[in-house]
Amino acid sequence: MEISYSPGFLRSLHSFSSSLQTEVIEKVELLKNFDNHSMLKVHKLSGVFKGCYSCSVNYHVRIIFQFVGKPKQAYLLAVDNHDGAYKKS
Repeated sequence: MEISYSPGFLRSLHSFSSSLQTEVIEKVELLKNFDNHSMLKVHKLSGVFKGCYSCSVNYHVRIIFQFVGKPKQAYLLAVDNHDGAYKKS
């Protein structure tokens, strides 16, 4: 699966420590393979994020994304701690 990044995702990523940036990049690489989605806890979101999905980077950090195009591509919208990511709308 191809991955593309929103400017907001990239800004958030660059605000993290280098070790957390590395962890996020590792999870993005795993996200490219559909077989890893259960391990990443990929799930649909509702409410203001209806049509979006989330996956876990670690216990606190989440990536919010949308599937777009055919074949499916992931457009990464945001990366933040669990509470912060879901409060930004």
